[in-house]
Parts: sequence; C-alpha cells; structure tokens
Amino acid sequence: MGQATTVPFRTGKLDVGAGQVLHWSEAGNAAGKPAVVLHGGPGAGSSPGHRRLFDPAKYRIIQFDQRNSGLSTPYAGEVEVDLSTNTTQHLIDDVELLRGELGIGEWLVWGGSWGTTLGLAYAEAHPEAVTELVLSAVVSTNSADVEWVTRTVGRLFPREWMSFRDHLSPDKRNGNLAQAYNELLMNPDPAVHAPAAVAWCEWEDTHVSLASDHRSNLRYADPRFRLAFARIVTHYWANAAFLEDDHLLRNASRLTDIPTYLSHGRLDVSSPLDFPIRLSDAIPNAELFVAGTDGHSGRTMTDWTMSITDSLANA
Repeated sequence: MGQATTVPFRTGKLDVGAGQVLHWSEAGNAAGKPAVVLHGGPGAGSSPGHRRLFDPAKYRIIQFDQRNSGLSTPYAGEVEVDLSTNTTQHLIDDVELLRGELGIGEWLVWGGSWGTTLGLAYAEAHPEAVTELVLSAVVSTNSADVEWVTRTVGRLFPREWMSFRDHLSPDKRNGNLAQAYNELLMNPDPAVHAPAAVAWCEWEDTHVSLASDHRSNLRYADPRFRLAFARIVTHYWANAAFLEDDHLLRNASRLTDIPTYLSHGRLDVSSPLDFPIRLSDAIPNAELFVAGTDGHSGRTMTDWTMSITDSLANA
C-alpha cells in the first residue's frame, strides 16, 4: 500500500509563461506507472498525504502546485498579485506542458475536490493522454454548485452562514458572494483583505464539517496561506471555473474509452451527490462509489481509492 512518508526523489520548476513558474515533484518508483495528482482548492497546493493513495513501489507519483499556490510563483499570498493568467484553460495547458517536460506519454489522473473539475476538463481536452481517471469528492464548480456552497447550503448552518454573509456590505449580500469576497480579498490593504480571508476560511471549514472524522484545516491559521487560498478560490468560483455550466457533462462522451472511477461522500453537503451521479450516468462503464459515512473526504473514500490504484498499478 502507499506510504504517506514517501519522499520526492526529484523536484523542479517549470516556466509556463506570463511570469508563472510551477513547482513540481516526483516520488515513488521512477520506472513505475505515471500518475499525476491534481490538488484541490483551487489554491490549496500539493499535499504529501496524497502520495499514500499510490503504492510507491509501483507508481511514479507526480505532483505540482497549480498557478499561484504552494511553492509556485508568484504566490497569491503576496500583497499584490495578478490572477488574470490563472484560469481552468491555463491549468489544462500547464498539465500538458508538465507531461511533455517529464517525457510522459500517458498517465493516470487523480483529482480531489476542485482537482476533479480540473481532472475532468483535462481528460476531456486530452483523452489520448489519460490511461485512467480516478476522482474523489466530485464537483462541477459550475454556477449552480457555487450558488449552493456559498448560499443555499447555509440553510444547514444558518448562524455561521449569516456571519459569512454579513461580512459583506449590505449592497453585496444578494449577488455573487464569491465575487463580492474576491473584491475584498484582492484589495491590497491588509485591513480589508485579512479579515475577509478569515471570514471566508471559517465558512470553508463549516460547510465540510458534518462528517464524523472532520478536522479543522490547520493551514487556515497561517495568514499568508489563508489569503492565497481564499483569493484563488473566489477567483474561480466568481467565474464558475471559467467553463460553461454544462461543459463537463456535455463533453463526457470524450471519456468513453477511459476507465473512470468516482467516489463521493454521502454526507458531503458542500458538494451534492447529484453531479457525480449524472456524470457516472454520462460515462459508459464509469464506476461510482458512495461512501455512506464520509463527507467531503473520509477514510472510506481513501481506502476505496487505494484499492482502485492498487488494482490499476499493472494495467
């Protein structure tokens, strides 16, 4: 089974243009089956824990920090940063540039949360490059999903949501909440962006909290991470991931020849189950596993994902 302590055997930087430089790493077996890990957020950066999803004796595990996150530069936590060259299409292109840089013909694609949106968009754009698609906590990041997670799901957490909403001025509370927060977060004045980042991350921690094994995200205690994460999330959510709302389902037929494995938590109220069900129905032979006691993450989904990657290691 995969080991969370696997140490990268190689790291590097990839200049993808427009002043953007991505940090990447490889772990596991240099001669193993290539697998690329697409982290969540967007803006969360790579996590060493994701390596445990893969047997390091059998997999060449590739991770990279998406634009403006983690160790990639420029970092979104800087006081002033331009996110105009950070969109889903930019990230799709980055994944392809990284594949070419590392000399990989095709690879397994794993994504979690936001990484599932990116993984789907990438696989639909470049199906010839994907051997398998393994996705956990499957989200579309379309306008309906954003409206749900920033407003509608507040009915389950009414006091916390009212606090989240009321950080905004009254004239901003009935519109696109992600856009309104992004305007505060991109303000260079720390007196404006710092408390907005706190309010945003408190809400992020709330709407994923129903699962019994939920733990607060300790990285939210870091003001620099908190600001970078909130800026990138709201940048993408305000623009519905820079995709047409039906883009992922409309192009799902392009995944017909890619073995696709989806897992989702029954208690994931921040990302309702209807999208992964509709997606699995749209992809012939896709397998959907619903973890009854998991939320946006959880041990059951992790164990299932590890069993899938183990079964695919020699494919």
